[in-house]
Amino acid sequence: MLETNQLPLFVAGPMLRRVTADTVVIWAVVTEAIQGKVQICHKLSPLPIENANLTIEDTQQVGEHAFVLMKTLSCSSGFPLDTELNYDIETSTGSVFDNIDGALYPGETRPVFFIPSKTHKIAHGSCRHPHHNCKDALVTLDQHHQEVDASERAELLIMSGDQIYADDVSGPLMWTIRETIKLLGLYDQPFEDAPFSSCRQIDSALPLYGREPFLPKKQRRSWLQKVLNQPAEPVFSSRTLDNHLLSFNEYFAHYLLVWSPAIWELLPLPDAEALFNGKPEYISRWQTEASSIMEFVAGLHHVRRLFIHTPSYMIFDDHDITDDFNLTVGWEKEVYATDYGNRIISNALLAYYLCQGWGNHPASFNDVFSQFVSAYFSYRTEEALRPLEEMLKHFEQWHYTIPTTPKIVVMDTRTRRWRSESNDNKPSGLMDWEALMDFQQDVLNHEAVIVVSAAPIFGVKFIETIQRTATLLGQPLATDSENWMAHPGSANGIMNIFKHPRTPHNFIVLSGDVHYSFAYDIMIRFRKSSPRIWQITCSGLRNQFPQPYLDIFEWLDRMLFGTRSPLNIFTRRKRMRIVKRLPSNNDKQYLVNSSAVGLLMLNDDGSPKEIALLTADNSTIHFPERPNH
Repeated sequence: MLETNQLPLFVAGPMLRRVTADTVVIWAVVTEAIQGKVQICHKLSPLPIENANLTIEDTQQVGEHAFVLMKTLSCSSGFPLDTELNYDIETSTGSVFDNIDGALYPGETRPVFFIPSKTHKIAHGSCRHPHHNCKDALVTLDQHHQEVDASERAELLIMSGDQIYADDVSGPLMWTIRETIKLLGLYDQPFEDAPFSSCRQIDSALPLYGREPFLPKKQRRSWLQKVLNQPAEPVFSSRTLDNHLLSFNEYFAHYLLVWSPAIWELLPLPDAEALFNGKPEYISRWQTEASSIMEFVAGLHHVRRLFIHTPSYMIFDDHDITDDFNLTVGWEKEVYATDYGNRIISNALLAYYLCQGWGNHPASFNDVFSQFVSAYFSYRTEEALRPLEEMLKHFEQWHYTIPTTPKIVVMDTRTRRWRSESNDNKPSGLMDWEALMDFQQDVLNHEAVIVVSAAPIFGVKFIETIQRTATLLGQPLATDSENWMAHPGSANGIMNIFKHPRTPHNFIVLSGDVHYSFAYDIMIRFRKSSPRIWQITCSGLRNQFPQPYLDIFEWLDRMLFGTRSPLNIFTRRKRMRIVKRLPSNNDKQYLVNSSAVGLLMLNDDGSPKEIALLTADNSTIHFPERPNH
């Protein structure tokens, strides 16, 4: 076991998070209560524009050697715009960047960033699966940034969901998560109604592979299951439950291990033969997964450098919590019916808050929220955990806006859902009426707005038809039937917002989720002054759709739902004219199935100047505007 003095000070980060004209937020996870200062400087002057000391109030301790650092620097007169800035974190041993290998781009002395008066280049993407059999597009984006001038890099990075895959963890990653918990001394956590009474017992109670039998079970069984005396099924609907995360510690450690190489460098993977005592099925699986994971780990220094330099914004989708999170009322009733299921969801949301949500917009979390979190980590008892769980379950401020030009509005499409009142098995709408009204107020009276919706608002109609058919057959979970058009209330609500007379003239929607990429131009039919709408979808950063199926679905979509197809009148988007952009790498198929990060270049009026993908293979695919459109 490593000695405490062998631990690096920073095990994740530093990471630039919310960066605006008057605020810079920096996130990190450190192994001791850090003392020092943070400063932001102008390129042309060694004197800091803003200088702030790091205090204990800037951290939340979650383990003996684990502190979440969130430092907000504010400048009352505003930071300089459109000019090269740099920042530093100094401790008693000097700049932290001198002790992080590969933290800086060539020629830099400290990380450089810009705060633009108008946003002109956005990188975006979703669905980063550590052991998927493809390359990591974030690595390619960092390599691209290394080759260009600082002023030509993406001004911000938007990650629109599935930053982790909590319901599909490989064996090598799960082993490293377990060792990370021990290494950092992450605090123990009580469990009720579970196969273990605390998270420290998980290692001994649960095997490295095969957690499904130990997950919370459904309280209700069908008559057929009762007749056949079948055991209750797990409440979670993922098809990959062998290594579902359970404790807060596991969720938290997962974030550290997909954003930084620091802990991987301390914990080499063990030999599979010794680990599984000669069990060939586990050895083969481990070796296959280990090969993918180590390829992923090899690129993490690039990912860390990207986060050090590029302001990043995030929002959860289902896999950050669990597959199909809040998809139907029935799903919610089953999961929240047990203390065990409720605790797993709360653990996921708490880790999401500390690692993603907090940095998006710190002001969204008031003193009461912070006090509940601090009380739990101070006492770590059932009595301290219960009120925190209730607060997380009913929290309604995960959505946020970014005061850029154009304004960016990030939707929460997971926790403020429009629940079906007619059938527990029908998909919930992605946003309820109140959430849609809040969204409308955020976008009205702006010339241009960028909206981030994890799921595309305008998706592939044939795939949505398959999902609708599965819902009619009572199997919405079989096809992840969670698109905007699946619920009439949400569908009509969002369409009416687009048609509102004070809606933005330029309306860009950035999405992910689906594991393929595309771009649409959208206008409202029969209206002379229609807003211009663009649906731009990039997915995944490290994930892909099964190619044979996507080819078939894309062909059927063109055949059945072409621009002039009469079947369009049966869709909820019938008043919208949708033109699909053909990517530059293909003159027939409009869906791109490649691990990639989206690159969006904007004109001064907030309309797209260029829509492109930077693939993980370092090729650029453009989506040019269709002629005569």
